[in-house]
Amino acid sequence: MALILAATPLGNPGDASPRLKAAIESASIIAAEDSRRFHRLCADIGVSFTAKVLSFFEGNEQERTRELLNELQSGATVLVVSDAGMPTISDPGFRLMREAIDLKVAVHVIPGPSAVTMAVALSGLPTDRFTFEGFPPRASGARLSTFEKLRHEERTMVFFEAPHRLGDSLNDAITVFGGQRAGAICREMTKNYEQTLRGTLNELSLWADSNEVLGEITLVIDGAKSDSAITTADQMVTRVREFEDAGMDRKAAIASVAQEFGIAKRLVYAAVVDANKMST
Repeated sequence: MALILAATPLGNPGDASPRLKAAIESASIIAAEDSRRFHRLCADIGVSFTAKVLSFFEGNEQERTRELLNELQSGATVLVVSDAGMPTISDPGFRLMREAIDLKVAVHVIPGPSAVTMAVALSGLPTDRFTFEGFPPRASGARLSTFEKLRHEERTMVFFEAPHRLGDSLNDAITVFGGQRAGAICREMTKNYEQTLRGTLNELSLWADSNEVLGEITLVIDGAKSDSAITTADQMVTRVREFEDAGMDRKAAIASVAQEFGIAKRLVYAAVVDANKMST
């Protein structure tokens, strides 16, 4: 009885590990995000299996988790694979893994290809510290809010994005991080049409708006400069006081600075309040 999460190739079948092949051959049940893609993978890497293959994707994850837990408790060895990379990382499997651990089921992970770490390495951006943020929200308002929370994140940031939303995400990233922030678009990694574009967010946005974007996309964005939050707060307060000195009331001054910096008025207001507390 064991639950095994196994990383699968991002695109190049040659990246399949011997441990992955052995796990496929020995599993009792294989939970695959897309059973057709799993069968194609097995054909590509020359592996046969006798396990029962079950689909395991976002739409049936809750129901299938209960079924797989029952199988595990009955003594089955369950192998979980996603379409590419590691299960549970923006893919199904987290709930199953957590509940299996709670039930004291033996759990194992077979490491392998990772879009996150590969993109960080390809980007040429700092690799000593980075944060994986998954898929940004689909709606622009929610996406802007997510980026706003990361405005002063000093670590390199990694996002997954759908190709048809890349341009919109980059435009929102420019609004929050600024067009001169460095970044990289990693497309179709390990596949025939692999492509990495590096530049400022302005340059990446221009590319996304000028080309038909296809394939799997990983977006990497450079972190903020050290102490940028403090610097930005000081700059906001200074600008508010400049507007006030010019005769503008505080409410209007805060609104003007918020528009100038491209951020929420509440953030400017908070910076002014904090500055006033420190001066008293």
